[in-house]
Amino acid sequence: MSDPLPNLGVYIHWPYCARVCPYCDFAVVRDRGRTAEQAALVEAIAADLTAQAAMIGPRRLVSIFLGGGTPSLMEPEAAGRLIALCRALWPGEGPVEVTLEANPTDAEAERFSAFAAAGVNRLSLGVQALDEDSLAFLGRNHGAGEARRAARLVAQTFPRLSLDLIYALPGQTAAAWRETLIAAADLGAEHLSPYQLTIEAGTAFDRAVRRGRFAPADPDRAADLYEATQETLEALGFHAYEVSNHARGETARARHNLVYWRGEEYLGVGPSAHGRLTLGGARLATETPRGVGDYIARVQEAGDGLAARETLTPVARAEERVLMGLRTLEGVARADLQPLALARLPELVAAGLITDDGARLYATPAGRLVLDRVTGMLCE
Repeated sequence: MSDPLPNLGVYIHWPYCARVCPYCDFAVVRDRGRTAEQAALVEAIAADLTAQAAMIGPRRLVSIFLGGGTPSLMEPEAAGRLIALCRALWPGEGPVEVTLEANPTDAEAERFSAFAAAGVNRLSLGVQALDEDSLAFLGRNHGAGEARRAARLVAQTFPRLSLDLIYALPGQTAAAWRETLIAAADLGAEHLSPYQLTIEAGTAFDRAVRRGRFAPADPDRAADLYEATQETLEALGFHAYEVSNHARGETARARHNLVYWRGEEYLGVGPSAHGRLTLGGARLATETPRGVGDYIARVQEAGDGLAARETLTPVARAEERVLMGLRTLEGVARADLQPLALARLPELVAAGLITDDGARLYATPAGRLVLDRVTGMLCE
């Protein structure tokens, strides 16, 4: 019997947004007046997919993720073309999770059935909040009513629904956040992704904080809200299989995200997309140009979008496994960490931050609260 093909996830970055949110530092641009550029981008992504497929050869396609930006703004026909191309490049009989990120505006919700027909079987809806004040603070272009309507429509249209939420907003209490989580769980989602608000350099929120317009949550309050998240969602039947991701059972877990956290292979296309591919036994980190025009030009001139390719050293590869694997309930295999000394592991185990069963390392609930510190110590 031949060895099974390695699993592969495909990430497609669609950079266009109706507006740029003040907390966002992703590679995004305004959607207006870019029809010709968007058509050229679809062609470039298709060519890049084809070129990278020829480079890596056969793989077992397990997931396609259309992220952004706001890929629900793209034409459903274009999404369908790229999904079909991925399936043709890596044919197989196993299930393929196809996720589309979407915003819950009424205008975008009208297109949901067309995306379902195009091959999307999981929608990740960026509701972010369910009250008007929080949505206004976050600079969202939808209201709370739109968010609820869109979530219920998605639940009727797609077999799988995930909701994104943001917490640790200025003045947010644990009680108010619990109410948001309970309301979100009542909208028919199988998966919830609550993310703590972080102030990224260069964003509008970064400028606002530096000007004293608001202060980010202090670590103690953020920790309280994190613990409220775990307790509330666990009681509602959502289990934290990763630091910021909760699912109603194993089948509801995001297969594409597991590709990242398990250290599997993923291919990135579109502007500012990253990939991790294994060629000849070496782990290759890839990156495409950040600008839309630069990405299109790179594909047209070179045949693919891989502006940067780096072969990771064994130590760098092991460090990535620590950083990604410890985020999950699955932990990380000790065999993946052989290049690391792990000199401070006994200290972390004694402190109750890491569990070591001899085969795998796991972050404890206390370890998850200080995960950056834990992973830094393991990588020393």
